[in-house]
Amino acid sequence: MQSITRIQSKSVVLPTRDIDTDQIIPARFLTTTSREGLGQFLFHDLRFDKDGEKITSFVLNQPAAEGCQILIGGNNFGCGSSREHAPWALLDYGIRAVVSTEIADIFRNNSLKNGLIPIVVDTTMHQYLLQNPGIDLDISIADATLTLPDGKVVEFPIDRFARYCLVKGIDQLGYLREQLDTIRNFEETRPWTP
Repeated sequence: MQSITRIQSKSVVLPTRDIDTDQIIPARFLTTTSREGLGQFLFHDLRFDKDGEKITSFVLNQPAAEGCQILIGGNNFGCGSSREHAPWALLDYGIRAVVSTEIADIFRNNSLKNGLIPIVVDTTMHQYLLQNPGIDLDISIADATLTLPDGKVVEFPIDRFARYCLVKGIDQLGYLREQLDTIRNFEETRPWTP
């Protein structure tokens, strides 16, 4: 995993509430264990019609969404079944952070383990972000803050261990590997009993 300390991008708004993991990436596309290429299936049934043509009214198909790395989602984003493919698809598409008033626990945990930043804000801030698509946002993972174009800084909760791993660019196994000397020392000084 690559170190993630800051995300600076315009926002794209998908205000629909209760976006579940099957909407993020439909189950029929879960036949791979590879992360690469999953972005093409992101929001597939919302982005494309039955003939595979882009639905031009869908927000991610509009020119203003191109290059946006911060998705402002409706309430209860990522609900539904557990699937790591959901954050994989978002990341492969280019989304690096999702902001909502509520993010489903399993989706949030899967996101943090894979480098997608789930950000929960209060209702007032959420309404502001929904009503102002395309604004420049600055997310500091190290400081757990979201900065608006006017300089206003909003703190967001993030698990301390997950934040440490994201900033260092390691996963849980990488964290354990950092502790190898301490583990070896403990094992070597521990009395052995048969």
